[in-house]
Parts: sequence; structure tokens; C-alpha cells
Amino acid sequence: MSPYRSLEEYNLEITDEVKGRFSSIIDEIGEDISREGLVKTPERAAKAMLFLTQGYKQDPVEILEGAMFKEDYDDMVIIKDIELYSLCEHHMLPFFGKAHIAYIPNGHIVGLSKIPRVVDIFARRLQVQERLTHDILECINNTLKPKGVAVVIEASHMCMMMRGVQKQNSVTTTSGFRGQFEKIETRNEFLKLISSNLS
Repeated sequence: MSPYRSLEEYNLEITDEVKGRFSSIIDEIGEDISREGLVKTPERAAKAMLFLTQGYKQDPVEILEGAMFKEDYDDMVIIKDIELYSLCEHHMLPFFGKAHIAYIPNGHIVGLSKIPRVVDIFARRLQVQERLTHDILECINNTLKPKGVAVVIEASHMCMMMRGVQKQNSVTTTSGFRGQFEKIETRNEFLKLISSNLS
């Protein structure tokens, strides 16, 4: 039986348990869980957490393999400004931003909507931006086996903005390159094409 069950099955299985844990947290911080505004909060929070971590129950390789097509096109394909939202695994606070992804086909292309779906699957897990970049890069590289892959992510982290150093305007940029994108001229072409989106 596949470990990648439907989200409906997943939610029905553990919502009650997660809801109880949120109730306990609200009680422990000193709030009245019976207060009108909080009565349904544990259920809402449980559903939100399940939605934000649904990537654990989805298979990005399956998504890509289901939409691969033979094609002789061998120039750069770029998908820019892919919105992403994730949870930092250190404080479980959101980080959000954009991913810019390119690949050079090697006999196969993939449906364009599948690249953002791969981003979502990895982003909807407890993450650090560095690993998120690597996960996306390696998944595309190992599945499509292209001539090259490039991934750049720029994101703002609420753990830096709301707490700690409280730097509201900082942006973190991470990148990864494989194959032909390890050549400086190819990498520079990609970076130039997305430069208007970089901070």
C-alpha cells in the first residue's frame, strides 16, 4: 500500500489528536480554551498544520514522472517567481518567498505546472531554506536527468522578523546548480534572466 495516502484520509486519521495537542498548548500559555474566540481554534490550528505539512504525504518523483514527454528541445527552460510558503523547523514559524528554477532538457521535458508542484511538496514540510533548495534541485536532477538544473530561492523568515534579531527587511538567498549550470557562462545567463526578480 502506498505511503502517499489522500489528504482526506490523512486529515481524518490524526486531526483529533493534533487538535488535542493545540488545546493543551493554548491552556499552558494561560489562555481560557472555553473562551468564545478560542473554542474552535484547536480544530482550525490542527487543520492548518496538516495543510502546511501535507508535503510529507506526497511524492514529488511521482508528480514529475507522470508528466514527462519526449522532446528534442535542448535550450534552457525557466520558471520564475514561483511563490513558496514553508515552516522553519527550528521555530515552526513561516518563511516565504519565491523560487526561480531552470533546467536544460536531455530528451524529455516536463509539464510546466509540475515544477511549482514539486516546490510546494518540499515547502510543505518542516524545512530550512538550504535543504529546501537542495531537495528541489536533486529531485528534478535525478528524475528528469536533464543536462543541467538551477535553483535559486529568496525568502523572508518570520523567525528573524518577529523574534530574535527582529530584522524585518532581510532576505535570504540560496542557490544550487548541477550539470551545464556549473559552467559560469550558462549560470550567468540564467542569473541574468532572473536578475530583475533578485533583491
